[in-house]
Amino acid sequence: MTTFPIMECTIRQVQQAMLEGKLTCRELTEAYLARMEAYDQQGPALNAIIAVNPRALEEADRLDRVLRETGALSGPLHGVPVLLKDNVGTCDMPTTAGSRALEGFVPREDAFLTKRLRQAGALILAKTNLHEFAIWGETISSILGQTRNPYDLTRTPGGSSGGTGAAIAANMGLIGIGTDTINSIRSPSSANSLVGIRPTLGLVSRDGIVPYSMTQDTAGPICRTVEDAVRTLDVIAGYDHADPRTAWCVGRKPESYLPFLDPDGMRGKRIGVLESFFGTQPANEAVNRVVRPALRYFEEGGAELISIRESIDSAWLTGHVSVHLDDFKHDLNHYLAQQGDSAPVHSLEEVVASGKYHPALRQHLLEAEEKEVDTPEYNRKRLLQDRVRDQVMGLMAELRLDAIVYPHQQQLVCKIGESQQQRNGVLCSVTGFPSVVVPAGFAPSGTAPIGVPVGMEIIGRPFSEPVLIAIAYSFEQVSRLRRPPQSAPELP
Repeated sequence: MTTFPIMECTIRQVQQAMLEGKLTCRELTEAYLARMEAYDQQGPALNAIIAVNPRALEEADRLDRVLRETGALSGPLHGVPVLLKDNVGTCDMPTTAGSRALEGFVPREDAFLTKRLRQAGALILAKTNLHEFAIWGETISSILGQTRNPYDLTRTPGGSSGGTGAAIAANMGLIGIGTDTINSIRSPSSANSLVGIRPTLGLVSRDGIVPYSMTQDTAGPICRTVEDAVRTLDVIAGYDHADPRTAWCVGRKPESYLPFLDPDGMRGKRIGVLESFFGTQPANEAVNRVVRPALRYFEEGGAELISIRESIDSAWLTGHVSVHLDDFKHDLNHYLAQQGDSAPVHSLEEVVASGKYHPALRQHLLEAEEKEVDTPEYNRKRLLQDRVRDQVMGLMAELRLDAIVYPHQQQLVCKIGESQQQRNGVLCSVTGFPSVVVPAGFAPSGTAPIGVPVGMEIIGRPFSEPVLIAIAYSFEQVSRLRRPPQSAPELP
């Protein structure tokens, strides 16, 4: 077992140790596998990992040989063990989307972002649990059941990418990948004291990902630091002919986002505080008591905060503007048709008929079966999405804002057995605008030894990731609010 300190380690630290001969990819992989064995089904029993790559050590040995023989890293993510949400396609491991209806299904080829990760030298270590078909936010599936929050074992880890969030928070992998249709990268990032990036729609290809809504779906990193999230985004972002939406990023994506990791990145920025996304009821006090004081870090870093009084209603956005459930049948059926005989089911209708899904999902599936695209109601929602985009762009123009900030969730992440309430991530989902979640602190709770994590979102104009990254990195350096959970300590 390696003596390299893997707790909270970063890509930069790992690769430097590898180049200096102080760490091998095999040793790092073995260390993460040991943590999975200790904490995923034993100890706190986080229940975050659906499947471990059976060839992980073999692949680690190959990467070590490359470094020994060439003296150089094979790519920007050389030797980096990655945890992939299990709706991201892998041609050498099952991709179940958390559903028994897809149990054993191995796609014909990797998702585009999986290919990018492998080409960059990353090692796909494991596939993580998700709320089945990424449909909601508690991370419960028929394949694995309920994932638990490592900071408070009585709570969910957020979702739908909660398996990735819980496992990365508990140091079971170096970086993670989630997908996001409404809240699903940012919710587990907020709930697990992590950094999550929902990129501008069109910056990262969705090809090969089991879809929920191609109108709103995207994928992005879930990591412990802004720098690691940016290093991951650098690899997975870019044009893919199989996802026409990515043509929009051509000419709008820098060669690398790393130069925007500026410790002074908040200075001179005008940041709007979206007051209508702060709850005003007793249930909201725990979050407000964390986020309101955390806003001072922006000012400490040289930013100016501007209060936004114009109201935007996140509940209205979810219920009347988002097309997540409207798209699901159409987009899932198209994906399954592309898989041919390799898929055990070929339509949402067959999924429902199979009965191989979690009972909590039934109402969502039945409702989705009745939905159609290109109906008057659907087109009305799409028109409203355009209006919300114009509203946000207008606000930023009138107030001369560089970014907008608010708590990701107006209430603490919910207890197991309950449903997430008052999440604000839908604003970026219906507009396609980019967002970065950063830790804002911890809310005291009798069931959480160091408190329940709370995160805040920093959002901006389309393809303004450089601005958001500079702000988020500077905020992180000033605040230093990330802390690992006590439920998964360093192994002896």
